[in-house]
Amino acid sequence: MRQFTQVLSIRTTRRGLVEFTREVRAWVDAQHVTTGLLTIFCKHTSASLLIQENAAREVRTDLEAFFEQIAPEDPDRYEHDDEGPDDMPAHLRTALTQVQLSIPVLDGEPALGTWQGIYLFEHRQRPHQREIVLHLLGE
Repeated sequence: MRQFTQVLSIRTTRRGLVEFTREVRAWVDAQHVTTGLLTIFCKHTSASLLIQENAAREVRTDLEAFFEQIAPEDPDRYEHDDEGPDDMPAHLRTALTQVQLSIPVLDGEPALGTWQGIYLFEHRQRPHQREIVLHLLGE
């Protein structure tokens, strides 16, 4: 059994979904692991991870609109606003999603479905540099 780690840096430009499936696939391929488990971890409390459809852009648009409805920016609604009006809504959106994904590796690649992509879900309005940790355990 071998294990590998890597930290990816992803630059976001605004709130929304940023796909990074290609980077993950390339990294897994470079490790030459045939069978294993890939863990992806987001080191932030105002961004999260999703596996979601990567074919229709409307899916991402609708997801972003849904989260805007359930965790809107409203300065009178939240006590916590240390970093601005999008601060607490970003934490709520992260709490409703996840900061860690586990993906089996089969035949040397992540076992994603045909239309599945790996996304960083940025919950803040302004640009950020996000760190994503990859950990691969396998043989």
